[in-house]
Amino acid sequence: MRNRIAAPPSKPLMVFDGDCNFCKFWIARWRKLTGEAVDYLPFQNPQVAKHFPEIPREQFEKSVQFIETDGAVYSGAEAVFLSLAKNPKWQWPLRWYRKSRIFAKITEVAYRFVAKHRSFFSRLSGTHP
Repeated sequence: MRNRIAAPPSKPLMVFDGDCNFCKFWIARWRKLTGEAVDYLPFQNPQVAKHFPEIPREQFEKSVQFIETDGAVYSGAEAVFLSLAKNPKWQWPLRWYRKSRIFAKITEVAYRFVAKHRSFFSRLSGTHP
């Protein structure tokens, strides 16, 4: 489900769990791919709750939240693909996601599985991308 916020950011924003090493590992990689096109903030930053009260803390704890400049909010795999698509070389996952229900379903199920087992996947990936 997509939410909308009343006061969107001036630049697309990915909000993640700053206490999660696995999350920080992947945010560092995505930041390299998206460059200046996307801002990144941990949901623990007080500015997040202040500026986006429409998004409950539980939603931030459950998955990444990608907030577009039009106020649309996306989560999970879709959020990841939308952020990566800000780099023209990485638009293909979003195209697949939008064109194939099967791809969308598989990636969302995989995202939820990994999100529920972050500590395990953190041990696999390490802390440095």
